[in-house]
Amino acid sequence: MSGRRVSPDEAALWRKVAQSAERLHRERKPDGGFPQPKPKPMKRPVVDLQPFTMGGTAKMPADDLAKPVTDRVAQAPLRMDRKAHAKLKRGKLRPEGKLDLHGMTLERAHPQLVGFILRAQADGKRLVLVVTGKGKHRDDDGPIPVRHGVLRHQVPHWLSVPPLAQVVLQVAQAHRSHGGGGAYYVYLRRIR
Repeated sequence: MSGRRVSPDEAALWRKVAQSAERLHRERKPDGGFPQPKPKPMKRPVVDLQPFTMGGTAKMPADDLAKPVTDRVAQAPLRMDRKAHAKLKRGKLRPEGKLDLHGMTLERAHPQLVGFILRAQADGKRLVLVVTGKGKHRDDDGPIPVRHGVLRHQVPHWLSVPPLAQVVLQVAQAHRSHGGGGAYYVYLRRIR
């Protein structure tokens, strides 16, 4: 379509032709105007695909999009005394209680953890140790990635949601003398 305007004679002729024409789709409502130009196609983003040659190796995305659990626990905001936290990280504070979750399923470990933490706070304890283990590396070559150490990843989450969120002041990875990457220090709030 050119950019010129339609004259009144051309518009009248078009209306006369449009009235005598029979519509193909009766359910559609007539727009009563001139045919509209087709919309311009949208530009699609260009995806940069790397060429692949036979015998080469493909770049596979990381199977765990979340940050490692050690980073998430370490980057949590500090809510306890700085000096006590420094002693805690160096393994100088002794835990007053210990819960070992080795070999438990998620369904069995969660109630054990909740009960242990609530009892520990009721007994006036401030620092407890929760041992999860590092997790087993199984020979799983399947297409779906499997996270190793399910309890190790799940326990910090459980400690940050109700009913334990109101009880727990700080969670930190244990010193290697108390279990290292397979255990957590849980610093509890005082009962008021």
